Amino acid sequence: MIKAGQQREHPAAVSLATRILSMLRMGRPHFLIGGLLLHWLGVAMALSIGAQLNLAALLWGQAAVTSIQLMTHYSNDYFDLAADLANPTPTHWSGGSRVLPEGWLAPHLALRIAIGLGIFALGVAVVLAIAVQPGVQTFLLIAVALLLAWGYSAPPLRLHSRGLGELTTALLVPGMTPLVGFYLQTGRVGLPLLGVLPLCCMQFAMLLTIEFPDAAGDATAGKRTLVVRLGGNAAARLLVIVLVAAYAVLPLLVALGLPWYVAAGAAAIAPLAAWQGWRVWRGAWADPTRWNSLGFWAIALVISTATAELLAFLLGSIGG
Repeated sequence: MIKAGQQREHPAAVSLATRILSMLRMGRPHFLIGGLLLHWLGVAMALSIGAQLNLAALLWGQAAVTSIQLMTHYSNDYFDLAADLANPTPTHWSGGSRVLPEGWLAPHLALRIAIGLGIFALGVAVVLAIAVQPGVQTFLLIAVALLLAWGYSAPPLRLHSRGLGELTTALLVPGMTPLVGFYLQTGRVGLPLLGVLPLCCMQFAMLLTIEFPDAAGDATAGKRTLVVRLGGNAAARLLVIVLVAAYAVLPLLVALGLPWYVAAGAAAIAPLAAWQGWRVWRGAWADPTRWNSLGFWAIALVISTATAELLAFLLGSIGG
């Protein structure tokens, strides 16, 4: 078992096959499912108001979303290397991919891949703005998402160390990703996007959850996440409040125009949120033996709620 900070061997001595596998591992492909699901959610929102499926917009939009998501994975591993090296308690869901701390690849390779993916995403944005959904707004939408994703861990913004990383990611991932899908299909924004607000709350709570195991290493390396800034107890209370808010806002969203069946789909996942919130409130956040479980179910809450909303919007489009 390789511990944080312990180099396995010099990266130059690693075989080509191992280097390729390590590069893929650093991209954390299992997390790409979330980007697919949230982008398709935006497309389903568009279909629910009568838009005809634009396959080119779907495919090019997914290329933009996935390339930005991958860019973020590689750039985070590079810019957070000091925190990952100092982290004594990584989990399956936190602490980075562990590729760089374990010495499988040279750090500069992660940076080069991240830059390449960012350039590719900008190229996709140009194609979208010229040939798919013409207009400078299309390019700006993708460019802003890319800038926020890069600025999460990269200097000079380093949003995750300014108390802004959690909010930024909550707005970017479950907020802007469906917005991209919806806008590329319709050329506008609309009331169905109200459905992202509960997901933003759940994403914020999920980020706090996966920061608990990293707090010691983050503090050592100067990575000032909200959990580091607030302390574990206060962050746990904030997490529970945000989960409650995710469901308390549903009646208001329905009053503003969100279809009731979408709100009902989101509310159907409430027992999982209640159980997760109760565990955190009772102190599970401070128990290392529960960190993997907490991280898994925090992610599952976002994914299952997004899936419930996606199905509700699709059923609504068929019924309509």
